[in-house]
Amino acid sequence: MSGFAVIGDWGTSRLRLFRVEQGAIVARRDGPGIGTVGRAAEAAFADTIAPWLCDGVPDSITLCGMVGARDGWVEAPYADCPADADSWRQIAVRFDWHGAPLAIMAGLACNDADGIPDVMRGEETQIFGAIARDAALAVGRRLVVLPGTHNKWSLVEDGRILSFRTMPTGELFALLRDHSTLGPKVEPIDPAQESVGFAEGLARAQSAQLLQSLFAARTMRLRSGRSPDWALGYLSGLLIGHEVAEIGAMMGDVDHVVLIGDKGLCARYAQALDARGMGSRTLDGDRCALAGLGYLGDVAA
Repeated sequence: MSGFAVIGDWGTSRLRLFRVEQGAIVARRDGPGIGTVGRAAEAAFADTIAPWLCDGVPDSITLCGMVGARDGWVEAPYADCPADADSWRQIAVRFDWHGAPLAIMAGLACNDADGIPDVMRGEETQIFGAIARDAALAVGRRLVVLPGTHNKWSLVEDGRILSFRTMPTGELFALLRDHSTLGPKVEPIDPAQESVGFAEGLARAQSAQLLQSLFAARTMRLRSGRSPDWALGYLSGLLIGHEVAEIGAMMGDVDHVVLIGDKGLCARYAQALDARGMGSRTLDGDRCALAGLGYLGDVAA
């Protein structure tokens, strides 16, 4: 036995490996995302973990995220909702990798009321990790939101993920910012101007339809002296505001929402939820992901 285990979150844009010894994370290594390496995933993984292999073969390796997608390393199945942590863990793909037992965790799948399928990979690890870290989340009905490129709004009841909806708001914002006349690229961004624009976008989302509001990101610059920084904030607020309104109608009324992910992005969603009279609290995405992979200690590396 080598005396260490490896757990990792391998998404589209990055690989993060954590070395665990005697119940503590002692080192971290970063590598390229699955979206970059594709079918060369095994070679990329070997390159990233190589320095640790000098100390021997890990006792175990556990990975979650897009590593298990069809275009990833080895395709892992989807657990059908409703799903709890035990049923999710049971269908992980397990194989031997150079003498180390390696597990790639499953994703989750569900259908909406109209029979349209939805899927997630990686976010379920964070949700189950949040429940593992806070036993109170395993009791009652919760709405758990994971903001990102493809935002996941998940109904959780008594520790089971009942259903979820994906809102590709982050991807839509990136398209408008990078490939349209509505959201010019700005570097560096003036935080004050961007924040004002975000607030105005949120307000606009409460009183007008999305499509008729989008072009204001351009006309307010042309005719009202607003800055490009303001326009980016306005587009972000407008999209997030409409997302919160739409998902509220889809998922039902809730009094409190749990946000998991990047602190800055979660703050945007907390502001949008507050504008709709919905309270929220934020949990750290990295800590939740590690807990979902079985590590409940502090994150020092």
